[in-house]
Amino acid sequence: MVWLVLGLVLFLGVHSVAIVAPGARERFVAQRGEMAWKGLYSLVSVLGFVLIVVGYAAAREHPVVLYHLPTAARHATALLMLPVFVLLLSAYLPGRIQRAAKHPMLLATKLWALSHLLANGTLADVLLFGGFLAWAVADRISVKRRSAAGPLRPVPALPASAWNDALALLGGLALYVGFILWAHAAWIGVRPFG
Repeated sequence: MVWLVLGLVLFLGVHSVAIVAPGARERFVAQRGEMAWKGLYSLVSVLGFVLIVVGYAAAREHPVVLYHLPTAARHATALLMLPVFVLLLSAYLPGRIQRAAKHPMLLATKLWALSHLLANGTLADVLLFGGFLAWAVADRISVKRRSAAGPLRPVPALPASAWNDALALLGGLALYVGFILWAHAAWIGVRPFG
């Protein structure tokens, strides 16, 4: 469990720099350069992610069950996960979906985390998915405050196009189907539908 917690602290910590220390990135870049920032950010992110994967896998071997929800909660999970991949793609494909969601990556993270809290009730699950849910909520609040103070750095994306919504929708649904039929079992070791 220690590796999972350490991984979450590193991964979510580095992704929280703008939340807890607005302007820290800009000061670091001014002193050491853009490549140094990207290198350090990537290194801490990858290390945190690896520790999350290793720690979560180890915690699943000896689960500490906190709660059990009715089977219907798993159906809610499937329903909540349906827009997640569409939202993830729309973060990089500007269109109506992106405008309506405002921050589609954060909304996708919140839906992913909430849906998995409905399907899983171990301590490791609560730490992992609860941590990501809390981070996404905090980041959304922070983004709203930061955008009121001035323009945010744009997310790298394709040029705006009427086709982007179709690409996000079709691509997202294809990813959803591929994930529930194959990838979730292959990568996570759990079949979402039995």
